[in-house]
Amino acid sequence: MEKEKITAIVLAGGSGKRMGSACKKQYMLLGQKPLLYYSLKTFQKSCIDEIVLVTNEPEYCKNEIIQKYDLNKVTKIVSGGAERWHSVYAGLLAAEQCSYVLIHDGARPFVTENMINDSLAAVREYQACVIGMPVKDTIKVADEREFAEQTPERAKVWQIQTPQTFSYPLIWKAYQKIRKEQPRGITDDAMVLEYGNFAKVKLIRGCYENIKITTPEDMEIAELFLKKVVDK
Repeated sequence: MEKEKITAIVLAGGSGKRMGSACKKQYMLLGQKPLLYYSLKTFQKSCIDEIVLVTNEPEYCKNEIIQKYDLNKVTKIVSGGAERWHSVYAGLLAAEQCSYVLIHDGARPFVTENMINDSLAAVREYQACVIGMPVKDTIKVADEREFAEQTPERAKVWQIQTPQTFSYPLIWKAYQKIRKEQPRGITDDAMVLEYGNFAKVKLIRGCYENIKITTPEDMEIAELFLKKVVDK
């Protein structure tokens, strides 16, 4: 039986406009290391076989992160696209012939090996799964004038994180469809499956600390989370 191959696609092509910094958020220093380092290091230590890094700064990443910190599971570096799904598609092209693929935002530094292992266990059973957590707050759906239109039942609403993990043939087929039809409003990989009704996506619990760094306030929170990890 042929051994399954597991690939992580780490996305690091964001512009970071909401951070309000001249330095893109994925390269800002967190605990004296670039933010991107932390997720790459976790995948490096995990059971996955290779990492495909999607970035528009390949030389910086190669010299200042990959080689500097000996992240030798990063086997390919590819350029991103105008939208998130374009970048994921570029990563999928580079990850050909793998069995399962984990797609992760490089701006989420607190992914853990447990999340990766739980994702792989779930994807082998369900073919598609995403990390997330039930929301703590009441959520309102707004109309176009920003008036509350409806309130979904809180127990059924989750905040979705990454990694998002899929059978490679399944996610590849789904991405071929959106590449052809070019739908608007695709914000994560689970939506790609939902758009074409390819498969139901299993939700598995991650951690509330698995935040995506987007604003200066997020960096302050990340420093506190990192200190807690270091102090353990």
